[in-house]
Amino acid sequence: MLDNCVIKSIMKKILIGCLILITACRPAADAPTPAPALFPTSTPAPTLQPATPTLAPTSTPEPSPTPFPRSFTNEFDSGITGWVLLQAGNDSVPSFKSENSSLALQMDSPFTWVYVLYGPHDYADVRIDAQFINRGGSPASIGLICRYGESEGWFEYNVSTDGSYNVLYGDWLAAGIAEYLPILSGSSKLIQPSGTSQEAGLTCSGTTLELYVDQQLIRRVDVTRYELTEGKIGLTASSFENTPVSAAFDWVRVSAP
Repeated sequence: MLDNCVIKSIMKKILIGCLILITACRPAADAPTPAPALFPTSTPAPTLQPATPTLAPTSTPEPSPTPFPRSFTNEFDSGITGWVLLQAGNDSVPSFKSENSSLALQMDSPFTWVYVLYGPHDYADVRIDAQFINRGGSPASIGLICRYGESEGWFEYNVSTDGSYNVLYGDWLAAGIAEYLPILSGSSKLIQPSGTSQEAGLTCSGTTLELYVDQQLIRRVDVTRYELTEGKIGLTASSFENTPVSAAFDWVRVSAP
């Protein structure tokens, strides 16, 4: 007889396969609606006027705002500026806020995928680590994103409360509708059940992804075929059939691989 972990793993594979099949079978629209552009790629150049000589004293310029860093550790003590929320699946809008020095996400609808992306920078080779906890007893997955592009797709590494993990290639078919291609799946005794705080890590370097749980490497993945070279990083959480799901990220660290 199959144990519960194997049964759940099979059910999850069937679910992902069904989602991909359902998405693929959608009737073709005349013109697919692209996902909204959230991160402008350029700013219009200002019109330059000829300089006019003057002898009047000039005022001291105001200091420029502190730019968003490329490498950082964010403990969410001072809000969530720079982060953008996206979702796929159910139309119900999840809760997304900085709360008690953590980034709190709550999903009250089943089969909802939530993405919190760091907007200021794109990364080619990068490492993302995060400490997280699933506060509710409902099965859920929490993970990390790298090389996210609105039109090119992204990689996501998900850790589930049943002890399993997977790597997916995601791509937007339309606003709020994503297609997921499973790259691999497995299980690890390092993954803890709901209510336990732990760390996940993801390194995107060249054509290889490295997956970590509590700073221990559990898998290397060759992603050459997907040809994603750079993009944004982010965090993700998802609900399955049972809700609500309440997930919290205590901190996230972005560094060189």
